[in-house]
Amino acid sequence: MFKPAYENSNGPTVAIQFEDRTLRVPVGTTVMAGVMTADPGYTRTTAIGGCKRSGYCQMGICFECLMEIDGVPNQQACMIEVREGMKVKRQIGARELEK
Repeated sequence: MFKPAYENSNGPTVAIQFEDRTLRVPVGTTVMAGVMTADPGYTRTTAIGGCKRSGYCQMGICFECLMEIDGVPNQQACMIEVREGMKVKRQIGARELEK
């Protein structure tokens, strides 16, 4: 399981909703790092074939971390900091881009 450096931190945290779980995550943490502490197994599935994927590079290059954040699909979870009350879901399959 992913174990963050802040595991024993006593600093300020925010609550985010990851599907049916509430997670307490330190302020300044990325969505991807916060979700990985919940050991989700995967955070998205591919558009073709439905293969399970999760964040890889953690710096915005690979796009494996795409998730639905506050109802908006195709969000790079490794590039977005957590905010109080955020609602995060796995991204299942292809999502349409806005025109």
